[in-house]
Amino acid sequence: MAKPTVHPQTTIGHVHLTVAELDRAERFYTQILGFEVTTRFSDEVVFMSAGGYHHHIALNVWEGKNAKPRPPGTTGLYHFAIRFPNRLELAKVVQRLIDHGVKIDGASDHTVSEAIYLRDPDGNGI
Repeated sequence: MAKPTVHPQTTIGHVHLTVAELDRAERFYTQILGFEVTTRFSDEVVFMSAGGYHHHIALNVWEGKNAKPRPPGTTGLYHFAIRFPNRLELAKVVQRLIDHGVKIDGASDHTVSEAIYLRDPDGNGI
């Protein structure tokens, strides 16, 4: 099976996330969402991107190694958005989410865009 890749015109900005397990988070963002690793430093931080940019997403365990996710109703990241260039690219990712048994929290048609809502392995909303 070919390694999935996210479309190079996918946009996200910069997101830095503290995670509990770096390898688990890296697998989610690469194998399911399709981002590519651009740099990894030991077992503490990994940078990844769409289309070869230096990084769109940074994952680190500097303050959260083996930490439990924050409970709902507390402060912290609500969600971040990954904008795919078209419906087909969104559909490819949704199919990978389904294939990997990732729970989809909801979906919405915002007239100007369509959204799928889910959580990464650390409970961060996407």
